[in-house]
Amino acid sequence: MLARLRANPWATVLVVCLGFFMIMLDTTIVYVATPSMLTGLHASIDQVLWVFNGYLLAYAVLLITAGRLGDVFGPRNLFVAGLVVFTAASAACGFSTDATSLIVARVAQGVGGAMLAPQSLTILTAVFPAERRGAALGIWGAVVGLSTVAGPTLGGLIVTYLDWPWIFFLNVPVGVVALVATVLIVPDVRPGQAHRFDIPGTVLASLGLLLVVFGLIEGQKYSWGAVTGTFVTIPELIGGGLLVLALFLVFEAFQAEPLVPLGLFRNRNFSVMNWTGFAMQYGMQGIFIPITIYTQSVLGMSALQSGLTIAPMSLAAMVVAPFAGRFADRLGGKYLLMAGLAIFGLGAGAAVYVAQLDSTSWTFLAPLIVTGIGLGLVFAPMTTVAMREIQPAQAASASAVLNTTRQLGGVVGAAVVGAVLQNRLAVAFHSQATASATQLPSQFRPAFIASFDNAAKGGLQLGRGQTGASLPAGLPPQAVATVHHLVHEVFTHGYLLAYKPTVYLAVLVLLVASVSCVLVAGGRVVSRHEAQGVRKAA
Repeated sequence: MLARLRANPWATVLVVCLGFFMIMLDTTIVYVATPSMLTGLHASIDQVLWVFNGYLLAYAVLLITAGRLGDVFGPRNLFVAGLVVFTAASAACGFSTDATSLIVARVAQGVGGAMLAPQSLTILTAVFPAERRGAALGIWGAVVGLSTVAGPTLGGLIVTYLDWPWIFFLNVPVGVVALVATVLIVPDVRPGQAHRFDIPGTVLASLGLLLVVFGLIEGQKYSWGAVTGTFVTIPELIGGGLLVLALFLVFEAFQAEPLVPLGLFRNRNFSVMNWTGFAMQYGMQGIFIPITIYTQSVLGMSALQSGLTIAPMSLAAMVVAPFAGRFADRLGGKYLLMAGLAIFGLGAGAAVYVAQLDSTSWTFLAPLIVTGIGLGLVFAPMTTVAMREIQPAQAASASAVLNTTRQLGGVVGAAVVGAVLQNRLAVAFHSQATASATQLPSQFRPAFIASFDNAAKGGLQLGRGQTGASLPAGLPPQAVATVHHLVHEVFTHGYLLAYKPTVYLAVLVLLVASVSCVLVAGGRVVSRHEAQGVRKAA
């Protein structure tokens, strides 16, 4: 039985995807738990933000380094080590009693996730020949898409019926099962040549990514100005990080065995798919963050209701992705990618277009199913096209670069969404508050308007009845109910006005990515048998 499982590459797909599902799920599942964490840990909003930013920072910065470690020590060994670290850190997250210990455990989770992620594609590339790889990567793509968009739904269920620590405890039994199955089933594939560890390149890449990712994550908090207690500004951090990354690329060009083989980017498909992955993740952040705030803070949905509203998109992506992988093998990925990105963007645009103040979950059913179909059409072909011509010896580096650019797209997307949404909210809140203030006595109007100006600057969090604005001081008791109503009206109308252009910007990026896929070269993958037949005929 065990021997048959080892010989069956689909068993390897199942095990690898199980481990990868955990780490991708943890990038989004904590969003809906924010209010529960604030209460349970007596934490500030900045601390809770670092619960998911700490994970994302460690994960994004260490992917390239972990890819090379997989080359040196073997991808299965790094996959196992990543599972051990991630599972132990998940348990530590669940047992955390204060925000500091939870943030430390989340950073450790990010380290484990980074160790594991690049190895998944390396293993699948090694165990499947090129002509069968699309179907396997289709399942892998379904896992990526499903885990990312299913996070809010699953998180809402857990927070509603259990409590926030169970978001992390859930990983422990899954991690143990994945760990045992990896040791017993996944083959110890090797790239076929020995690799050395590029220490200077690792330092430069890690430092550059750390500065860029930290600057993008924290930019909104510091209003893109000076970091508290220092003379260093956010633009200087990002600029310094980009300079370090430029030095890294120059250094790598002269290395006999670079951390990132720059020759990878001479492959046009690999380069285009890195941009596509960046745009795809940018679009997902640019769409899902504003929608999640809209459903909970404007429509008043609970975390569970919000998650269930998005669930049809997850299910559609899960159904479509494996078929898209097979079609990519037979037809090539270019037109699937062009169609998928366009459908994803237009579906999300339609979901925003129909959004009103009295919308329900049913309002978004059809647009979100269309969005999920687009998602499912993209993930598998994107990975198949990117990895199609990559040699097994370079698979770990290629996978690490692909995952890194995708995560950078998510970080940039979150930063841009925050900046654009804040800008649009400032305009919308001010105009709505100014119009509504005419219904108040003149002495309370300036304080009412200023309250919404401050709310736009401070940002928004999730939750029913959330407005970010406070009532003017000194209100007579008989006016409180009226002002409460006005505050709600200003917030809901203002957010709806700001929400739509913010998402449309992400839709535009996806449409540009769709058009850029015309640059994808080649068609379907030719099998070894077909290639032999062609050679015999010649």
